[in-house]
Amino acid sequence: MSGLIKPSLGIMNLQQTAQKFQLSRLAPSEELAFFIRHYWIVRWDLRGQEPYIQHVIPNPCVNLIVEPGQTAIYGPGKEKYGHHLEGHGCVFGVKFKPGGFYPFFKQPVSGMTSPLSIQSVFDADPLALEADMFAQENEQQMVALIEQLIRPKLPEQDTQVAFINEIIDYINEQHDITKVDSLCEHFHVNKRTLQRLFDHYVGVTPKWVIKLARIQNAAEMTDVSDKPNWSKLSMDLGYHDQSHFIKDFKSIIGQTPDEYARQAL
Repeated sequence: MSGLIKPSLGIMNLQQTAQKFQLSRLAPSEELAFFIRHYWIVRWDLRGQEPYIQHVIPNPCVNLIVEPGQTAIYGPGKEKYGHHLEGHGCVFGVKFKPGGFYPFFKQPVSGMTSPLSIQSVFDADPLALEADMFAQENEQQMVALIEQLIRPKLPEQDTQVAFINEIIDYINEQHDITKVDSLCEHFHVNKRTLQRLFDHYVGVTPKWVIKLARIQNAAEMTDVSDKPNWSKLSMDLGYHDQSHFIKDFKSIIGQTPDEYARQAL
């Protein structure tokens, strides 16, 4: 039975966005939970207001997104992206676990450089799915509809998916992890094997996942701090050079830490 789960991280300037849209995240059924992290639903009503662009920090996950005229499967992004909100509307998303889409796709996820048709993977017509999805009366019915679409294509559970998620959970929990070699040592895996595994299953490198975890942590700490101490924060995240921290932050967030902090005020 799907249920409401606590929102995870990734929405930029989260405290400033509450009046612009509503975000729900719901857990998948037990049968699909091996592959899917959660479902997400964004609703907004900005009628009579200026359009709004909500920025989201990238993540190492594939998303199936149901949105009028834009329904498709999207590979992991490598930099922040913005979603244009205007008038009123709703978007439904399936966030697969890192590596969780590969068993459905059976091709290297790194090759997903453009959106993938849902018809090619789930034999579903996007326009028909959009009509059905947004005719549902509540979020639980929306989840039931998408699970009805996915379930016939459910592959065998792949132990590599569990292994990848164990590695990524470790990266997110251990803030002092700064090098891929540390992962190889901890998990007793060859570096080239690990890189090939991430290329096929995740679509991004383990080095990028490490950098993303550190920068996302920095952005979230900035969101809740009135006067961030960049020197201390960069050291806490394992950076020995503050300029390196600023460069990494800007490469993913698109702004320097100072610019991001000023925007959050």
